[in-house]
Amino acid sequence: MNVNSKVPGGAGTQAGGPSPFVSFRAYLAARGLRLTAQRRLVLQEAFQRSGHFTAEDLHEEFHNAGASVSLSTVYRTLGLLSHAGLIKEVLQCRGMASYEAVFGQAHHDHMLCVRCGKVIEFSDNGIEELQRKICREHGFTATEHRLGIRGICRECRAAEQRED
Repeated sequence: MNVNSKVPGGAGTQAGGPSPFVSFRAYLAARGLRLTAQRRLVLQEAFQRSGHFTAEDLHEEFHNAGASVSLSTVYRTLGLLSHAGLIKEVLQCRGMASYEAVFGQAHHDHMLCVRCGKVIEFSDNGIEELQRKICREHGFTATEHRLGIRGICRECRAAEQRED
């Protein structure tokens, strides 16, 4: 982590639209909140990561870099980022929530190995179409959905079979 680097797209736009920085600042301003240095660091770190992360991951990164950001500030800021639609809580594993940046990202779903914690991301047009069909049949307008499948990954199954 580089606590002195800029938030991606911090000053302008991303792919023709507002950046996560601009969107978050506007979200906070609409609620009478400020974009503090700590909130800026959490935003920056969340968008510099590829893949999934926990609040504890971010807090440890800040601690190791000597940045003064408490775990409670990390949790509160992740909540704000989630409500702003910039990140999403995607999984709960071993009592901890995992998040990922979703701003400007294509929708996908997740499979979670309950043995090793591995996360497999996937997209399936058939599943998406089935969800749209079910919504139409029930006169329902979906605003968001998450599909998470828990199970045992190929590697863990293979390891179990070797142990037998």
